[in-house]
Amino acid sequence: MRIWWKRAGMLLALLVIIYMGVKPDMLIGKPGIKAESAVLMDFSTGKILLDFNGSEELAPAGISKLMTELLVMEAVMNGEVRWDDPVNVSLYASSVGGTQLALKEGEKFTVQELFQTMAVYSANDAAVALAEHIGGTEQSFVQKMNEKSSEIGMSPDTIFTNSTGLSENQLGPNRPELIQGQTTMTATDACKLAQYLIENHPDILNVSSQTQVSIHQKGIYMSNTNWMLSSIGGPYAYDGNDGLKTGYDQNTGYHFVGTAERDGKRLISVVFGTESRESRFNETRKLLNYGFSGSNQ
Repeated sequence: MRIWWKRAGMLLALLVIIYMGVKPDMLIGKPGIKAESAVLMDFSTGKILLDFNGSEELAPAGISKLMTELLVMEAVMNGEVRWDDPVNVSLYASSVGGTQLALKEGEKFTVQELFQTMAVYSANDAAVALAEHIGGTEQSFVQKMNEKSSEIGMSPDTIFTNSTGLSENQLGPNRPELIQGQTTMTATDACKLAQYLIENHPDILNVSSQTQVSIHQKGIYMSNTNWMLSSIGGPYAYDGNDGLKTGYDQNTGYHFVGTAERDGKRLISVVFGTESRESRFNETRKLLNYGFSGSNQ
């Protein structure tokens, strides 16, 4: 009996040591993911730590705006446009569906204002206005999107058809005839895109980590759709999270590309196709916990 109690005491002491050294939510094995696909990547090495149907292509909705963000930031870096340049809102931009700012045809906003609302709030009208401003037409901008996709090593399964990720029936009555088809993307490609974006334009994290953005001349304020931001608090907040992009498609569900940094280690997670906006964050938490726990080493 004494031996049993001694062993129990030793086991309890070991558990206390583990608990003191590792957060409770880190004591996990390989997680079961409730999503269509999911991928976890170590940002600095590019190593895939977990792959669940990562090569399956689906409609990524707002996740495709990560490519739009990348091309806008490159255009600014190359001197093609400036953050304070005025951008005219076209009839087409003013009439796209989904999440939008109700921008009116003929209104003008700066590149920076539209960029921030697109990155933080996923505004579709802002994305189209920026695409037309930089590409001349959205069709020309889409061509740049696909060229960049190939350049950074994304697979042929990822195809951009517009700047927003919207399905054709949401592009509105003024959609140009040449803008057709459904954007598709794989979770693995979304990881590659996010890694490239953060690596080459780290300032994106200063934008994506904002809890709220505004367009002063319209007097409107938009909250970040990323509920995992550590600065937001609440049940979905995750220590170290500072981005990156949400998406929703009526056919493929809720998506999220997340990133978090702890103790100098940054991870990128992709969850495609969950049943609710909340579950995409719950599944992301599983991935990030797994990555930071060291269980994948």
